[in-house]
Amino acid sequence: MAVKIRLARRGRKQRPFYHIIIADARAPRDGKFIEQIGSYNPMTKPATIELDRDKAFDWLVKGAQPTDTVRAILRFKGVMFRKHLQRGVDKGALTQESADAQVADWIAAKESKVAERVEESRKEKEEFRKMVSGEAKPKVAAPAAKEDAAAFREDTAADAPAAEDATAAEDATASEEAAAEPSIIKEATDAVVEAAAPIVEAAAPVVDAVVEAAAPIVDAVKDIITPSTDDTAAAEDAPAKEDAPAKEDAPAKDDATAEESKDEKDA
Repeated sequence: MAVKIRLARRGRKQRPFYHIIIADARAPRDGKFIEQIGSYNPMTKPATIELDRDKAFDWLVKGAQPTDTVRAILRFKGVMFRKHLQRGVDKGALTQESADAQVADWIAAKESKVAERVEESRKEKEEFRKMVSGEAKPKVAAPAAKEDAAAFREDTAADAPAAEDATAAEDATASEEAAAEPSIIKEATDAVVEAAAPIVEAAAPVVDAVVEAAAPIVDAVKDIITPSTDDTAAAEDAPAKEDAPAKEDAPAKDDATAEESKDEKDA
């Protein structure tokens, strides 16, 4: 069975990251795998690589074949350099201790370079934020804030009696004003009544004269609107008197007509 060390894609659309896996060469890219030995995220700067070097080295020794991208990752992490030194150890050109020391020194130097690149990337991001948002304002020291709070408490305690006295004086003034309000209203009412008394007395004769002058007009209007009882009775009796002769004359006319018809028959 051919075994390969390759990448399996993960992540969402346009934001990929990859798992470094050991899988059968016939398996699909994102299908079944034997073991996961690390991860690779190309979206960060620099790229983030996590790798179990020992497992990767063991699979290389067993004959697993890495893809081109994985080979570059293994070279970057020092696994390929370790494999190269292991050939020298197998041939007797190097001891195992010296090979391991060289690999450790190489990895330390590589990690220091990666750390420097990470720091440079962080500074670039910080400078970009400052360029966009400006310098951050310095924070106020906590001791100064505590001292200000203590001073504020002392001032508040000193002003408390004065504030209480002012409140008591305001309450007393409000009660006096509330007591004075009824007397003021009564005085204003009496003044209005006294001022209106002469006007009422002067207007009384005028009102009486108007009432006397309007009395005949009121009586005439009443006569027009309400007819007298004698006229009403006469109006009710008139139709009855007129109907009575008509009723009495009706039988006489019928008798005369009957006699004329009898005379015509006899003739």
